[in-house]
Amino acid sequence: MENSRATAPPPTRVAAVKLFGKTYTRIVEPARRLFEMDLRYAVSGNFAPVDRGTGEMMGAYPEPQGVLTPLTDAAVFLVVTVRPGGEQTVAGLIPDLTSLLRAVGFRLPEGHLSLVTGFGSAVWGRLFSGARPAELHEFVELRGTRHHAPATLGDLLFHIRADRMDLCFELAAQIMDRLDGMVDVCDEVHGFRYFDRRDLFGFVDGTENPPGRAAIEAAIITDADPAFAGGSYAIVQKYVHDLDAWNALTTEAQSLVIGRHKLSNVELPDDRKPADSHVALNTVVRPDGMQQQIVRDNMPFGKAGSGEFGTYFIGYCHTPSTTEEMLRNMFLGQGAVRHDRILDFSTAVTGCLFYVPPIDFLDDPPPLPDMETATAPEPQVTDHRAEGDNGTLRIGDLKGVR
Repeated sequence: MENSRATAPPPTRVAAVKLFGKTYTRIVEPARRLFEMDLRYAVSGNFAPVDRGTGEMMGAYPEPQGVLTPLTDAAVFLVVTVRPGGEQTVAGLIPDLTSLLRAVGFRLPEGHLSLVTGFGSAVWGRLFSGARPAELHEFVELRGTRHHAPATLGDLLFHIRADRMDLCFELAAQIMDRLDGMVDVCDEVHGFRYFDRRDLFGFVDGTENPPGRAAIEAAIITDADPAFAGGSYAIVQKYVHDLDAWNALTTEAQSLVIGRHKLSNVELPDDRKPADSHVALNTVVRPDGMQQQIVRDNMPFGKAGSGEFGTYFIGYCHTPSTTEEMLRNMFLGQGAVRHDRILDFSTAVTGCLFYVPPIDFLDDPPPLPDMETATAPEPQVTDHRAEGDNGTLRIGDLKGVR
């Protein structure tokens, strides 16, 4: 029989955290009771933590950009570098990005236009004074016995999504018009939804994305780096597929490469799933047995005339280390497994890492640094992989694909 006696809620206290010149409050409980996170989307997404015990909305962390926007039918991935002397122009654009998004999106609200902007390690000290995100560093190049994940140039990421490509195109055009002559485009990919959210290999992509609250816990920085809470890290890679070789495989052979049944999308049982399958090597488990997750928003792309087909990978996480571990498993192998079998049919041609700040950071960014600070060398990042791994960590001046 239930005990109907009313019980008092556990005592709470309010902690204040100062971020980017603004003060945010967060409820802290002695038992560290988790609070529910509830997403309420506006044009760019809205971040609203809700206390599980009271159901009341809590002042918590700065509102993230639209990292957790639901999957859309179209996307533009735009990666650029900032030319020397272009810092002032970029700094002038940053606080206008929200209004640009609103202006273009208002023309077709049902198109669900969203924008996520990220900043690379090499450009951070050129654009912003003060502290830098704790885990922001250059993309970690990986050289396995057979496959290579290159580190390529990229200062700014613009991840534009909508249910119509014309919205994506218009916002990208508006951004590039503001940056004209001050940046160089490293990569521009226009992605599209392919039937029932399948990639060009014919498999459903993004099945393991965590839902709801788990997605927020996976993607959004909170207490681990309080000065940059509400942000996220994005790793992007462009993969080009060998569809002729792939289509030469039987459906059963393809399922063994991926680790799922092609038609039903059901994961293969462990006793049938090869250790070098894509699913097996992308499962990262902590020592306590909890699975580490990321939020993917991959998109297929293709040029029928030139025969270039592929997948643009983008993974958001509260720490880049989770995505990096997945990539190490894929390219360097794990145990007796030398590499992810999918890499025999898909080649990585780009690789970049970005910090994605919360909306308040974009609306009111730190001032530009003085030149002396901007030219100071950035902090070195130690690669803690076990000795014997073949990946290399490149910090500083990247000169293109390696």
